[in-house]
Amino acid sequence: MGQRRKALAAGLTVAALTLSACGSGGGGGGAAKVADKPTFEAGTTMARISAAGKIKVGTKFDQPGFGLKGLDGKLAGFDVEVAKIIAGAMGVKADSIEWVESPSKVREERIEKGEVDLVAATYTINDKRKQRITFAGPYYVAGQQLMVKSDNSKVTGPADLKANADQKVCSVTGSTPAEQIKPYLASDAQLVLFDVYDKCAAALRTGQVQVVTTDNVILLGFVSKSDKTFKLVGEQFTKEPYGIGVKKGDVKFCEFINKTLKDNTAAYTKAWADTAGKVEGAATATLPEAAPCS
Repeated sequence: MGQRRKALAAGLTVAALTLSACGSGGGGGGAAKVADKPTFEAGTTMARISAAGKIKVGTKFDQPGFGLKGLDGKLAGFDVEVAKIIAGAMGVKADSIEWVESPSKVREERIEKGEVDLVAATYTINDKRKQRITFAGPYYVAGQQLMVKSDNSKVTGPADLKANADQKVCSVTGSTPAEQIKPYLASDAQLVLFDVYDKCAAALRTGQVQVVTTDNVILLGFVSKSDKTFKLVGEQFTKEPYGIGVKKGDVKFCEFINKTLKDNTAAYTKAWADTAGKVEGAATATLPEAAPCS
């Protein structure tokens, strides 16, 4: 595209358990695994989920490369595979995961109400959200960027937006990118918000908006599926550390997730390579050090 695309990678962490094969992505080394009769401290979230043999996972259904629901009704993406790794460490098979659609604006609510056990949904860790939930991770670090139509020459980066107030910018309600783009706009009226990014991409295609902004790895997915209709412009202008959201104060579950992903780096690497890593411009993901759970 003539633009330098950075997909900053970062990482996850996972509990060391003896595992047997599970989930999509095939068998062999690096595939997601399911623990054989793991044991956990009584009263922990892990013990409850393991005993039930099932888990509820919140994710997005409209994110190419991370969580996308296909025409066959199946979910595919990096967040989906990461959740399978975590579930497998508790002895839960992929077909025993209940996937709950969790757009940006309802993620905290899903966790607080107990509608899900965890959320893996391109979920940027920030202080405001940490007031309501606990984050495991980060397991990946993305960066915000802009997507426009391929023939758009007015916008080459966020600095062009104030001078081009006619260029409507689309993002998603409740998302970090929607807040972080505001200082670059001529006015709040320049920002258009939907509940999911699919609607932003559709509005860009039909000319209702001229720019879509979110994390670069998500935008790369839309670009790859656009048949050269869309392109990324400018460099990334933020850092977005993705975390796994769990109930506020559930430190043991958070630490379990961190250890699990750390101990299963081969499965993590394969998950990336089979999903978001296939997209042109996506760098190889590596696991960063997890932050302390709180």
